[in-house]
Amino acid sequence: MINQLHDSVSFLITFAAITGLMVGSFLNVVIYRLPKMMERNWRQQCAEFSGESIETLPTFNIASPRSTCPHCHHQIAFWENIPVLSYLFLRGRCAECHTPISLRYPLIEVTTSIMSGFVAWHFGFGWMMVAALIFVWALIALAAIDIDTQLLPDDITLPLLWLGLLVNIHSGFTELHSAVIGAVAGYLSLWAIYWFFKIITGKEGMGYGDFKLLAAIGAWLGWSVLPLVILFSSLVGAVAGIGLIIATKLNKGVMIPFGPYLAGGALIALFWGHEITHAYFGLF
Repeated sequence: MINQLHDSVSFLITFAAITGLMVGSFLNVVIYRLPKMMERNWRQQCAEFSGESIETLPTFNIASPRSTCPHCHHQIAFWENIPVLSYLFLRGRCAECHTPISLRYPLIEVTTSIMSGFVAWHFGFGWMMVAALIFVWALIALAAIDIDTQLLPDDITLPLLWLGLLVNIHSGFTELHSAVIGAVAGYLSLWAIYWFFKIITGKEGMGYGDFKLLAAIGAWLGWSVLPLVILFSSLVGAVAGIGLIIATKLNKGVMIPFGPYLAGGALIALFWGHEITHAYFGLF
């Protein structure tokens, strides 16, 4: 009986990890294409607003056209798009022009795979595992997009927020009232910090996408873990920012994306948030 249970858990973790590899490959497409889709849409809206003629552009979305090498436009065959394995087989270079392929692609795939396996181990089989996987995959995509472009697309943050409320209708990760308060408190807390910083310094310290992301995190995990998320993300963000300034002589005025640190804080809260919160309040 114990062996059967162990085998079933091992199968679940392995299945989740393999699924994570495939999802990671899809996330790479989203990370690369969604900001470009947003830019095209903005340009068309600006042209329409100013009364300019709108240029008819070829279809460009998540599904079309097929992926190509950005340098030689070689159309990538299916065997060149197998997660991680294709990168290793091609030795990290385009099959046609031999231009180096960014290491970011296999890193996203491996990270998504590892995180998916960990979610399966942590939550076990059930709808909570499926919900947690969706949450984690969305956070990975948002963190990578923010690193690349300093954008947190509404196309991901807003559906993530509403889905978090739906997941908690029957007390999934938290009770519904906690999720609703978490969504409101998550948005307003960073909104208040934004305006306080802007009034004091005259500069914008963060973007509205950060407000929406923290609202989504609050909708998924409840208001009680928000201080933990903000604390961890602020500490790690401050250390990373100082490290970048020292190591790369980065200009102090350069904006550093906050989304990845919020995502990291959310992952800590997802797996251990309630335990850490209870332990903290237990001290008093």
